[in-house]
Amino acid sequence: MLSNVVRSARLCARACVVVLGATLGAAAVAAQPPVQTVPSLDISRYVGKWYEIANFPMFFQRKCVGDTTAEYALNPDQTVSVTNRCRTKDGSIDSANGTATVVPGSNNTKLEVSFFKPFKGDYWVIGLDPEYRWAVVGAPNRKYLWILSRSPQLPKDQLDLALKAASDQGYTFEELRYTPQK
Repeated sequence: MLSNVVRSARLCARACVVVLGATLGAAAVAAQPPVQTVPSLDISRYVGKWYEIANFPMFFQRKCVGDTTAEYALNPDQTVSVTNRCRTKDGSIDSANGTATVVPGSNNTKLEVSFFKPFKGDYWVIGLDPEYRWAVVGAPNRKYLWILSRSPQLPKDQLDLALKAASDQGYTFEELRYTPQK
């Protein structure tokens, strides 16, 4: 009788170890490393006009159908003014103005952008062409993604590099939407 109890206890313990191991293994597979930004960003080279090549659809861009741009300018107080524009379905231009603030200690690669105070959104530069021809912007939760270019069209080889930068950070592209540019 006692041996049956011992056998049952051992069997239960083994089952618990197997279940725990499977659970921890599944969690390890599902967990992704944190999003990393590029090592540093020269704000003076980054400011200017950028064309949106692709994005993950966002609520605040729901009216945009194409010709989406972002213009950045450095303010005297070292914040960055942001002007986003896009063409809407009826052909009119929609715009939004905001301010970006560099997150201290981020080497200018992490910013917080606000279009409606006090609300802020993460703007992390996770990919950047050495010549600043394209940039990949994301967020730590991987819910946001923008591929930006200095020109309305990004050559395929450069687009592939930008997509690889995002993929290397754990982004998948099921939701990626390409932005028509004139």
